[in-house]
Amino acid sequence: MAVYTQLGAEALAEIIAAFDVGQLTSAKGIAEGVSNSNWLIETAGRGGAGKKAGGTRFILTMYEQRMDAAELPFFLGLLDHLAARGCPVPRTIHDRDNHAFRFHEGKALALIEFLPGVSVSTPSPAQVRAVGEALARVHLAAGDFAGKRANSLGLVEWQALAKACGRDGLNAIHPELAALVTRELAALARHWPQDLPRSVIHADLFPDNVLMLDDAVTGLIDFYFACNDITAYDVAVTHAAWCFSADGRTFDRAVSDALLTGYETMRPLSDEERAELPILARGAAMRFLMTRAYDWMNTPGDAMVTRKDPMAFARRLEFYADPINVDLFDPCPPVPIRN
Repeated sequence: MAVYTQLGAEALAEIIAAFDVGQLTSAKGIAEGVSNSNWLIETAGRGGAGKKAGGTRFILTMYEQRMDAAELPFFLGLLDHLAARGCPVPRTIHDRDNHAFRFHEGKALALIEFLPGVSVSTPSPAQVRAVGEALARVHLAAGDFAGKRANSLGLVEWQALAKACGRDGLNAIHPELAALVTRELAALARHWPQDLPRSVIHADLFPDNVLMLDDAVTGLIDFYFACNDITAYDVAVTHAAWCFSADGRTFDRAVSDALLTGYETMRPLSDEERAELPILARGAAMRFLMTRAYDWMNTPGDAMVTRKDPMAFARRLEFYADPINVDLFDPCPPVPIRN
């Protein structure tokens, strides 16, 4: 999330008036993230069915970079599909004409249900186990979702981003970064699996996209990278996002085991999926390394957004590629039961 487009009070009030959610009382820009402009919206007065008077909250999103409005029916339809099947995801709020999204000055925008909870910065194994379980629930619940979308940030795009950054640009971030990217992109091209199970995946399930109360997941949000791809790749993305310190220097094996255990309580991984998790994890690290590197070099200076360090995922990539960690995704040994 971020704010790239500035909207005044009158424009925001006009936008919210198009939805049956009451009168706008406040709007606060949300600075986290790098892709879209977002505001926390509060309204007062009775809205439509299911809305109560007084202080209803929503998230207003205006779609900016990397977003084709033609893909919004997939993203927003997926939210409603998963919510209807009991997954902790926000519903979309349709406007008075029953449209899931609208346009303002040529940019698409949508209003999304606000969910309670907070994002955790230092998750416990119990919390991450719940995240793994919630992710598996999404994979299972999306099994009969009719929408289809290819992954627009797969291997071909990582290669294109590396070319756009250039060797000099990557080495300006770190003197050894270009060599790492070149080596790993070649390995990924040689070894990327083709025959694993596929499903709708979230593809971006970082801690700031999960809301929690204590050890319970109350919300999975920001599905705007969701697509049809290798199901176990989504496990690898989530692993890379949750099992390291923010700077990528420290790996937490207990959190890793908890994530995989939680996931497999709902959807056991096949032997083939588990065997490919090391290369899928290298791909997950590469995906965020390349998008962060590109954004590091190209984010406008006046954007209300904090650039994210590409090296945090370069360190994860080196960790996953190190042969000493080859058994990282092996099944966890059972805990002995003592009388």
